[in-house]
Amino acid sequence: MSSVKDPEAQKLLDNDIDTSKEKAAAAASFTKAAYSCALYASCSVSMVLVNKSLASSYNHLIDGDLNILLVVFQAVIAVMAVSFCKMVGWVEYPKFNMATAKQWAPVNIMFCAMLFTGMASLQHNSVPMVTIFKNITNIVVTAGDFYFFGSKVEGLVMAAFGIMLSGAIFAAKNDVSITFVGLFWMAMNCLATAGYILYMKFATKNVKLTKFGMVYYNNVLCAVFLLPCSLMNGEFTTFLKTGDIHTADYFWKNTFAGFIGFFLNFASLNCVSNTGPTTYAIVGSLTKIPTALLGWTLFDTEITPQTWFFIGVSMSGGFLYSY
Repeated sequence: MSSVKDPEAQKLLDNDIDTSKEKAAAAASFTKAAYSCALYASCSVSMVLVNKSLASSYNHLIDGDLNILLVVFQAVIAVMAVSFCKMVGWVEYPKFNMATAKQWAPVNIMFCAMLFTGMASLQHNSVPMVTIFKNITNIVVTAGDFYFFGSKVEGLVMAAFGIMLSGAIFAAKNDVSITFVGLFWMAMNCLATAGYILYMKFATKNVKLTKFGMVYYNNVLCAVFLLPCSLMNGEFTTFLKTGDIHTADYFWKNTFAGFIGFFLNFASLNCVSNTGPTTYAIVGSLTKIPTALLGWTLFDTEITPQTWFFIGVSMSGGFLYSY
């Protein structure tokens, strides 16, 4: 009898061990994902607030804007930061290689496309209209995540997107104007943003680099692609001619923004790698809530009743998604 019972007892014991291991692995995976999302959200909010501080302090002194040039400057600071970390032995990644750069280049091309189409869409659309399309972009990202990576799309996820999109439309119903040109640029921005997020997921899985190596290539190529653009559209000339911003305060604020950008780069890549494009997109949307509240507190930014409603609906959609 004991010879019959022993194998059965051993089988039950093995099943219990396997179950415990699965639970431990699931808990570790959830913790890793939650940490990645929290890091990305905090860096994203910090970046917006730092740039808002720069804009509120210096934009009135500038005849035009320096958006692209500031991205270049912050990318250079990020390259210097990650290079310093490598020099002192904190991180490791291989030397610059053209073949690897070509593999990573589509991420930066998509990023540049997202940047340019985003600026064009804001010129031809109202902010509420842009907000609506940002929510549509999340749905496109989810569809791409399902098609390209086979990610399962649950009903609650689509319900969360539906609630957030409906909230954006309702909040913007009195301030939505549509033109063919505006619709074109919003559609292009939607596709560029989705392409950027989805290819970033592909690159983090297939390009043989550490996360910090990805940060290095991302910022090097960003500076290479965008510096000529800032020269061609006159931003570099505007910077040289605007003596009022040639101050230590302006330099240090931009340097600090560059360091935040360095951490944001790492956090973005880490979040996409550990979770997926859909979660990355939804976290990005939800960061608008603390950004709006902190902007209201720190910069006396007005929050309209429609915005309060959108914040409430977005929170509801976010809770539904996390559930």
